[in-house]
Amino acid sequence: MTEDTLHPGLVRLAKRVADQMRCSRSTAERYIEGGLVSVDGRVIEVPGARVAPHQRVVLEANASLMDLAPVTLLLNKPAGHEAGLGAPAAATAQRAHASRSQGAPLAQALLTEAHHVADDASGIRVLQRHFKLLACHTPLPTEASGLVVYTQDARIARKLAEDIESLEQECIVEVAGTMAEGGLARLCHGLSFNGRPLPPVKVSWQNETRLRFALKGIRPGQVPSMCEAVGLRVVALRRIRLGRVPLAKMPEGQWRYLQPWEKF
Repeated sequence: MTEDTLHPGLVRLAKRVADQMRCSRSTAERYIEGGLVSVDGRVIEVPGARVAPHQRVVLEANASLMDLAPVTLLLNKPAGHEAGLGAPAAATAQRAHASRSQGAPLAQALLTEAHHVADDASGIRVLQRHFKLLACHTPLPTEASGLVVYTQDARIARKLAEDIESLEQECIVEVAGTMAEGGLARLCHGLSFNGRPLPPVKVSWQNETRLRFALKGIRPGQVPSMCEAVGLRVVALRRIRLGRVPLAKMPEGQWRYLQPWEKF
């Protein structure tokens, strides 16, 4: 039994747009997914939606596929969420990895319209296509929180993948215990990790229980190991900056768009 049999008199929205605009089905689908098509005054983003002959289907005035640029989303990841296996093709592996991590939920599941920060200054209209084909090249440990980047933009993905070792990352680390004498100087320079001397990093006290780290080429487990070497135990770690892009005051569990003038 075909769809046309199930829905007599109704046609797919993509077919209707293609017929009206005299364009290909694939072009019609891009218009629809770009939020450029309305049915009876309501924007519809699903090419397979069914419409009746009497319904009014309108393509936005001066609509251009050239305006459908890829987007980059900045998420304030909560602790306990899994993030950062890289390319979209790794989605299946990411789910499997999450299940191995004691059922940790995927941070990418927070990228929905419901979690979009209310005061996003980008002015970009949220579309369902913005949540597809996202890549993450800024991993964070499951137990850590803070800034994570998801992008559709191949140029940004390439830059993050190639430059992640040289991008300075700023983290706030909550610690417990008593620091050994001269410990702050050793954190800045003089420690080793995995048998190799660490390069100089910038470490300072933010308050009595929190340290600020600014470092490049960070390795999984490096910061906890550094803290343990000077008598401290890491209670929580939050990344607040990647290169020149800050987390700022974005609430935990919410996301915003990277603005055109922001550069990592």
